[in-house]
Amino acid sequence: MSDLTLALDIGGTKLAAGLVDADGNLVHRAQTPTPDGDPEILWAAVASLLTDVRSAAEATIGAVGIASAGPVDVPAGTVSPINITEWHRFPIVERVETATGLPAYLGGDGLCMAMGEWWRGAGRGRRSLLGMVVSTGIGGGLVLDGAPFHGRTGNAGHVGHVVVEPDGDACTCGGRGCVETVASGPHLARWARTHGWAGADARQLAEDAAGGDEVALRAFARGADAVARTIASVAAVCDLDLVVVGGGVAKSGALLFDPLRASLQTYAGLDFLRGLQVVAAELGGDAGLVGAAALAAHHGRFG
Repeated sequence: MSDLTLALDIGGTKLAAGLVDADGNLVHRAQTPTPDGDPEILWAAVASLLTDVRSAAEATIGAVGIASAGPVDVPAGTVSPINITEWHRFPIVERVETATGLPAYLGGDGLCMAMGEWWRGAGRGRRSLLGMVVSTGIGGGLVLDGAPFHGRTGNAGHVGHVVVEPDGDACTCGGRGCVETVASGPHLARWARTHGWAGADARQLAEDAAGGDEVALRAFARGADAVARTIASVAAVCDLDLVVVGGGVAKSGALLFDPLRASLQTYAGLDFLRGLQVVAAELGGDAGLVGAAALAAHHGRFG
């Protein structure tokens, strides 16, 4: 294995790239806002970032790991991020390999978050885990038996669209009652406003809940219950060791985790689910880069 892996994280608001060593340490990091414009303007920003980060390398780079907002198509090497409308089936793997001369490996951003936490974060030493991001949207990824689980297209683990309310609100995915329509930050705030809360956004909702506001506390409890239902369902299917939760809403700490863990005791009734741990993510915004490098390392070892 080479000394360094070049990692790329593509999101709707920012592009990040970094160098990760063989022990999973992020030794260099750079980022830039995701530009608006046509596909080639966006690609030019990515290519420039890759060039800048490669110039900081003081050791051999062996491969590139790519984390991208989805949907992704891993077999085709393309991405069609919902929040980057300029890119539809954009051939990111081909472009990166041509620009760098290195093999490139693609994963969804939720999968790479899970891989990062499994390698260097809260999930170290565990065999099977769900990484879950609870923020403006809800996403996730699965590491099963110590390996990334892509599924057929690369979109496995997209837990934000587990249905928790069959007669619930319409979701942007085209379905109805997804956990994202209940527990994501904007939906927490929207529900609270319909029940008399006068605040602006999820950040203020968390502040008010911490101050004892009854409606804000109910909003967090309702969202936490929906997340617990999702976790219980996924854990029953995948026989997980651990669930790692990150993202903006998860930064509210006990406001989310205390009712979540309490609800999980209700829903996770099978013997093999008892004692399932739900913990806060440790790597923050670096998880995608570290996980993208872990993904590349895995493919380098196992093909």
